[in-house]
Amino acid sequence: MLIRFAVAPSGFKESLSAQSAARAIAAGVRRVVPHAEIDLIPLVDGGEGTAEALASSSGGRLVRLTATGPTGDRIGTHFALLGDGEATAVVEMAAVAGLSLVPRDLRDPGATTTYGVGELIRAALDTGARRILVGCGDSGTCDGGAGALQALGARLLDVDGRELPLGGRELARLDRIDTSALDPRLAATEIRVACNPFNVLCGERGVARVFGPQKGSTPAQVEQLSAGLEHWATVLTRDFQVRDDLFGGPGTGASGGLGAGLAALGARLLPRFDVLLDQLDLDERLARADLVITAEGALDHQTPRGKVPAEVARRAKRYGREVLALAGTIGEGAHHVRSVGVDAYGSILPAPVSLTEALGRGGEFLTDATERALRMVLIGTRLSAGDDRQAEGAVVLSGTHRPSSVR
Repeated sequence: MLIRFAVAPSGFKESLSAQSAARAIAAGVRRVVPHAEIDLIPLVDGGEGTAEALASSSGGRLVRLTATGPTGDRIGTHFALLGDGEATAVVEMAAVAGLSLVPRDLRDPGATTTYGVGELIRAALDTGARRILVGCGDSGTCDGGAGALQALGARLLDVDGRELPLGGRELARLDRIDTSALDPRLAATEIRVACNPFNVLCGERGVARVFGPQKGSTPAQVEQLSAGLEHWATVLTRDFQVRDDLFGGPGTGASGGLGAGLAALGARLLPRFDVLLDQLDLDERLARADLVITAEGALDHQTPRGKVPAEVARRAKRYGREVLALAGTIGEGAHHVRSVGVDAYGSILPAPVSLTEALGRGGEFLTDATERALRMVLIGTRLSAGDDRQAEGAVVLSGTHRPSSVR
């Protein structure tokens, strides 16, 4: 009998935070199993909501301030100070340079900047932080982290010794980097970058080619940015005397190349879930569940390459737990999620709807989809258990059916 549920979703971009998604799934579970024990584990992948989630889970707090947004305007933003007693700060790049902060008519990743990320790192240093976790994800930039380095004191100079303006399209004109004014506190600070190791800076799978179009690049701009990032990696390697591979090393392409820029400062680029999920005791909580439910905005061929549902499924399978995954859309290659431990998956949409309606009613659709899926799961459980369990199963299935309200 299914009683204990681990609900471990990520957020649905532009629709639901991870916390809202978890609550929506829990509401669907309770329609079917009213007395269920539900462990809500909203998960973050370094993108939107990371700082708030880790502050909450650790008993820490958010520090609010103003900084330079991705288009150059001053915006309200934040970073987190964890309650771990180790002077750890969390800088969420999406909170100051995320795609959601770029108006649709200004989406040009050649012009946007990570300058605000450097300002948040500097502000964290001002609090006395000795360790800084940088969450990468949901970025609206493609400047290789150049802006962040400029905010931290690096001077990016052209052949005439003039400092470059902000933005990735300027990188092709870079001649040298003056590091003499870098914030000296960086040398004594541990910086860990939580990133997707599959994202690399350069090459055919480089960040400009893979993610540039999603951020507003035309095909011509993609090639311009790719060439600029190749040149950026060359100059970074030379002027910071970097031994690691900034061109194609794991995570160098994170957040439009922010990974490479921070790696030049000595930051460690680490698989994001190794950095973030261990803060939540995820494995122990999955092991206690009878069923694990996860979710994200889209399941497709990229899901097994470092997305939340795949990581949840991999970990749940260590303990033999069944995993159900729900998504806003089911894309090409979604069936590959079975290879990483997802036992069943489905879309939350009950009928064709507009994108605006899907985003606006995401919580409602997710709750309804959870109820539908769980009823199917419990029917299968009853059938496999045999006639002697029918009565018990009938009690579990006694929730009120709610037909879709989509017309």
